[in-house]
Amino acid sequence: MTFENLGLSQPILQAIEEKGYTAPTPVQSKSIDAVLQGRDVMAAAQTGTGKTAGFTLPMLELLSRGQRIRGNHVRALILTPTRELAMQVSESVKAYGKHLPIKSAVAFGGVKINPQMMRLRGGADILVATPGRLMDLYQQNAVQFKHLEILVLDEADRMLDMGFIRDIKKIIALLPAKRQNLLFSATFSEDIRQLAKGLIHDPIEFSVTPRNATAKSVAQRIYTVDKKRKPHLLSFLIGSNNWKQVLVFTRTKAGANRLTRFLEESGIKALAIHGNKSQGSRTKALAAFKENRVQALVATDIAARGIDIDQLPHVVNFELPHVPEDYVHRIGRTGRAGAVGEAVSLVCADEAKQLVDIERLIQQQLPREVMKGFEPVHAVPESGAPKPLKPKKPKKPKRDKPRSADDSEQKRPRRSGRSEQGRSGSGQRGSSQRGSGANKDASTSSSPWKK
Repeated sequence: MTFENLGLSQPILQAIEEKGYTAPTPVQSKSIDAVLQGRDVMAAAQTGTGKTAGFTLPMLELLSRGQRIRGNHVRALILTPTRELAMQVSESVKAYGKHLPIKSAVAFGGVKINPQMMRLRGGADILVATPGRLMDLYQQNAVQFKHLEILVLDEADRMLDMGFIRDIKKIIALLPAKRQNLLFSATFSEDIRQLAKGLIHDPIEFSVTPRNATAKSVAQRIYTVDKKRKPHLLSFLIGSNNWKQVLVFTRTKAGANRLTRFLEESGIKALAIHGNKSQGSRTKALAAFKENRVQALVATDIAARGIDIDQLPHVVNFELPHVPEDYVHRIGRTGRAGAVGEAVSLVCADEAKQLVDIERLIQQQLPREVMKGFEPVHAVPESGAPKPLKPKKPKKPKRDKPRSADDSEQKRPRRSGRSEQGRSGSGQRGSSQRGSGANKDASTSSSPWKK
């Protein structure tokens, strides 16, 4: 199969050739064909398999055949959860559409809104945006959707699962009922899949790899270590192995800042990237990391969405994520496009449950190692062979039972809802979430790390 066989026009084929691509990936082959047929799509593919081109290429083809866009209107809307991912998708749109008379724009928070409003005055065939900033633009009459033809939710699981559902529903209510809907993501939980199906119509649904599988090109390993010794072990691994470029994941923004300071004090050039950083500092940090001017980039899960670095050799889970699907997203930053990568996780006794959940999700028992000099005092319990995943049944909506006047006076149990995420697309899971193992690490105090 070649790109020529998929029905793409010569200007797009020329741009693909200039990018150095010769053959479509499995997700690209399936999605390009489906989108060009005008069908709604719901696709699951691992990070790094080319899913961005899977929707941008056929979208450009369809829009190139249509009419010229009007001022302040958009013909295709791509929603992303983070600024970094929005910029990455926007760059792909420009690269693949460079030989077409297609206008594109990108909009996200953390920067002034006026330049984005000015850019939209002439209209945009394709607008890539985060949900919060898009609502701001709409409320200021800077963008209209009367002529919208295509809606894309990129990283759909994260957008719906991390607090953007209200904004997404508001946006969808503003769009024409007749449109093409495309949902692309690395992973889909069962609840998110059911919710997504309510937003799209008779979709072509496919997964190019087993759901929540990890790439075979990524070598995964675990080092068991006490929590208070994690920073020292990470510093030792970077130094002793002479790692020149490593992406490190933490759970919280404060944890990312603290770890970055420790690495800097240890003589390792490091920068942090998370939602509390300004857009300018995030862009500079990412550029420095890509150009190998920084050895370690310490990131939170949401801020790391959209980080696309060719030949990234190492990813480290300084802390295991609370949501096992995030593990798949994290290690998917390395071993991309057939390259070989390494994913290392530093696991303490408190994270035994997270480790079991991850191994069950990926249906793989991860090899454990103990680094000499960093032997844990608090052992991580053996997890055993992962139990097989059971398909979840969709939940039936609950019906409210009629209540008498006396019943209305009784107390009803409260639901513990999530705190609503900010609109910047960079909200993080708080550090106040439940701990996970019966064996508590003795170093759970809030005292700073000591060298």
